[in-house]
Amino acid sequence: MAASKLRIRSTDFAVRIIKLCESIKGHYSLVNQMERAATSIGANIRETNYAHGKADFIAKLQIALKECYETEYWLELFVKADIIGREEATDVYNDCGSIRRMLIASINTAKENN
Repeated sequence: MAASKLRIRSTDFAVRIIKLCESIKGHYSLVNQMERAATSIGANIRETNYAHGKADFIAKLQIALKECYETEYWLELFVKADIIGREEATDVYNDCGSIRRMLIASINTAKENN
């Protein structure tokens, strides 16, 4: 159940980031970086379905977690550079933080059950 919730949240988050990136004018290389990191979260979570054992499963979740941290970085950078407004970024940043916490919990649970 938790994995399904994580898959749904990460997909919804990716869609939200794509829409946010479409609204940003200019800064194409930076926008591309954020879009790639944010969509990679869900892609790596999906890849856990075909992991080659527990270690591979954990590794894919850890990659998703790293991409989550990278997405948070891009959001912070865009706010500090006045590319997007703080209000606009807050909800997206909170969603990213929620996914990050779910990933950390999933990684810890997988490690405990290893």
